Amino acid sequence: MSEEIPEELDPDYPKHGGFPRYEPAEPGPGFGRFVAAMRRLQDLAVSTDPDEGTWDSAAERAEELVKLLDPFQAPEGVAPAGRVPSMPGLGSLLMPPWTMTKFGRDGVEMRGEFSRYYVGGNMAVHGGVLPLVFDWMCGMVVVAAGRPVSRTAFLHVDYRKITPIDTPLVVRGRIASTEGRKAYVTGELRDPDEALLAETNALMVRLLPGQP
Repeated sequence: MSEEIPEELDPDYPKHGGFPRYEPAEPGPGFGRFVAAMRRLQDLAVSTDPDEGTWDSAAERAEELVKLLDPFQAPEGVAPAGRVPSMPGLGSLLMPPWTMTKFGRDGVEMRGEFSRYYVGGNMAVHGGVLPLVFDWMCGMVVVAAGRPVSRTAFLHVDYRKITPIDTPLVVRGRIASTEGRKAYVTGELRDPDEALLAETNALMVRLLPGQP
């Protein structure tokens, strides 16, 4: 069977490519409260300096939380993290708490800011965080354009200015061109004055049925 006609192998291929089918989750308000608290905890974990007794107490409470949740581990696509479009970062602690403000075939836009958790040094966002945001953006660009789920083949980031924390920012991306299974994506990160902080050029390649 020709790889150029993946629908012959999987009629639902355009909906998910080589990935499992992910449906939006509605875990309820408790999950939203939990994620918000965990995000704040991440900030505090990297920005506080209490006494040893407080660290011991915090460790005990964290260990209690681990014991509470450990029996409920679920497979990918079942756990709600990353599957709640109404929540910042889709409800995933891996992603910064940004929200989608544009989602269409002509491109996507996400807005948000980076908190203390994302500091790399000198109160600036860690350089490694920006490729994460751009990679997330590229995936959304592909989906919004109506193309099947794709993998990142390469992601090039140019850093133009220091990215600040606690500042409203916007990231925008679109497909610049396509070539068969390939989609070339461009994106940019800007501050409130529209100053360019970073930009990306990426190649997204759609998966064939069964490819991981």
